[in-house]
Amino acid sequence: MTSPHTTTRPRDTGTERDHRHPPLLPGTAPVLLMLVVAVTDLLTPDWLHVLPVMAGVPVLAAALLSCRATATVGAATLAVTALLQADSGRWGRPDGEVTLATLVVAGLASLAACSLRQRRETQLRRVRSVAETAQRALMHPLPPRIGPLELRGVYLPAESEARIGGDFYEALRTPFGPRVLIGDVRGKGLTAVDASATLLGAFRELAYREADLTEVSEQLDERARRQIAALGGTPHQDRAGALFAERFATALLVEFPPGEPVARIVHCGHPEPYVLRGEAVRPHEPDQPGAPLGLGDLLDARPVAETVPFAPGDRLVLYTDGFIEARDRGGRFHDLAAHVRAHADRPLQAMVTALRRDLLHHVQGDLDDDAALVAIERLPDEEGGLVDGRP
Repeated sequence: MTSPHTTTRPRDTGTERDHRHPPLLPGTAPVLLMLVVAVTDLLTPDWLHVLPVMAGVPVLAAALLSCRATATVGAATLAVTALLQADSGRWGRPDGEVTLATLVVAGLASLAACSLRQRRETQLRRVRSVAETAQRALMHPLPPRIGPLELRGVYLPAESEARIGGDFYEALRTPFGPRVLIGDVRGKGLTAVDASATLLGAFRELAYREADLTEVSEQLDERARRQIAALGGTPHQDRAGALFAERFATALLVEFPPGEPVARIVHCGHPEPYVLRGEAVRPHEPDQPGAPLGLGDLLDARPVAETVPFAPGDRLVLYTDGFIEARDRGGRFHDLAAHVRAHADRPLQAMVTALRRDLLHHVQGDLDDDAALVAIERLPDEEGGLVDGRP
């Protein structure tokens, strides 16, 4: 990760590529296959016909090369096959003509497949470009500094080609001090993205307008309920009689009052953050957690802002459940707390990079759910004169 805000496809291992051993060129595989078949034909008896295997050469080229290169490889395959037939005395024989006809058909089919592949790749590049633009519009890059705070974040969507999902975060400089939001919309797909956009837009407005952080969370809950109603979501009752909603979002709101070495935290059904102070790493479990956004009218759990000390050198690690519910091939959950402790003494950027790498290593690059993480460090007073990375 090279920037404070990184969106990474899940299958990226997060490690640098080794340029000392560059991969073979794409055109090498079809040429090698052609040479192997040609040498095998020269070394085997005449009764063993291996030239029909040449039909795989243009097929392989169609999967790796451009249409022009595929046509070139197909023509070369046809010429080499004809020369080998002439050398072995099979030129003009029925089996030789069938082999040549097969190569012509395979070459034409490979050209058609190559053309279709290239069109699909062009469409995919356009979709990726649109997705990246939408992701940047939905989640603004985290500022590296807000007042006395240094921030770093990472976002890993489960849908590698979509690049966006239901997790979200934001950090703003407001008249009431820096405010940070992290959340996770239940569900996936465009519905989750739409809900994320609604909540982020509401937070960007409310964070500047409302002085009370609990009021911000209550207003977000109201927006979430409107979103549920607009999408047709209605509460229902399961067999045990407990009330649930079809759509909701967990969230965590954090405020850093100016001139006070504290942080105010409002839990809305979200995983508790980790507080790093010296060598100690502990989760901040709320005394009175609030209901997830969208369920405030169903659950009797009004959010309450809790104050925790946050002096220079202290850190907060906020995350979504994708960082703690990810499983490896053996079904074991990712132990985020242990990894936070292991990297707590590293610079903030290095710590976030290591946590991202550890998660991808745990799941072997195959995430089942979106994952987001924001790390915040309070700087010494003499370093806190920067706002959004500028003096």
